[in-house]
Amino acid sequence: MRSPLAWVALVFAQLSLFAVGGANAVIPEMQRQFVDAPRFASSLDSATFASLVALAQAAPGPNAMVVGLVGWHVAGAAGALVATLGFCGPPALMTLVVGRAWGQLRTTGVGANVIEGVTPLTIGLVLASGWALARGQGLHAVPLAITGIVALGALWRASAGLWLLALGAGVAVVVG
Repeated sequence: MRSPLAWVALVFAQLSLFAVGGANAVIPEMQRQFVDAPRFASSLDSATFASLVALAQAAPGPNAMVVGLVGWHVAGAAGALVATLGFCGPPALMTLVVGRAWGQLRTTGVGANVIEGVTPLTIGLVLASGWALARGQGLHAVPLAITGIVALGALWRASAGLWLLALGAGVAVVVG
């Protein structure tokens, strides 16, 4: 690839497809692409990359700001725009496509199975977040009681996935 802009667009489009949880999830690969294995003279050194990541973390707003900062450093203002579009575009298009397909699939048996399978995961993630926040405030009995009540209520529905969630929560409480 001869153009820094095309390279920036390709790298960030690829990174966007496995950036589950945001840009912070792909910072190691970003560093590998732009610092460790640079393809253009305008690539970054370690200190500059670390400074850009720190700036994105310190600034108010989304941490994905690092994408535009890296693009800016590599290819100027056009690089910032291309990096941001490359990083945000593919997930946005996937959301549109999957959203349309889901609209048709959700009322079928497959859709109902997906919802039933994702429900325990969603409940577990929400409870884990609440548990972590409460423990950080020194409240140990409250999250345990809330988790127990919600888990019992969810298990009342007799969903197999929730039994696994309850088992995992029990192991987490015992292990600490």
